[in-house]
Amino acid sequence: MTDEPLQENKTDSDKRPKSSTEKIFGADVISHGYTGVPNILIRAQSRLGISTTQFNIIVQLLSYWIDPARPPFPPKRDLAQRMSITQQTLRINIKALEDKGYIARVQQKTAAGDYGSNIYRLDGLVAKLRDLVTDFDEERNERRAARTKTETPNARRNARRSAKPVENG
Repeated sequence: MTDEPLQENKTDSDKRPKSSTEKIFGADVISHGYTGVPNILIRAQSRLGISTTQFNIIVQLLSYWIDPARPPFPPKRDLAQRMSITQQTLRINIKALEDKGYIARVQQKTAAGDYGSNIYRLDGLVAKLRDLVTDFDEERNERRAARTKTETPNARRNARRSAKPVENG
């Protein structure tokens, strides 16, 4: 194997603009992947009735959800280890998320007929977040309107005037 393809890849990545996430964490960290978490989910955590453990479970599941057509199916053991909680605590909180309609578990069977890890469908959570968009749009518009009202009247025009040289007559 030659070094040329690596050179090309490096050159291509050097030419592309860095995302804000890459600027914050660095390319080495981002090279291991990152998880997209919608701000509406973060900001509406309390409104959705999601505990910190349940929120962590959702983020962990999102980290496994790479392909929209393939819901995540991590083993409970791995999720519990990642979060430093017991599998029982994990099961209780997944059941709570299921009861709220945010997660649906689908039991997988292996080729041998044994039970495999669950498939976790997050369609309910996605639908709920989409329902909240209008509320968050309204809140954003209210913040913008309030900010506009608090600006000094004619501030931009006065700033332009003070920047112009004064003519002596």
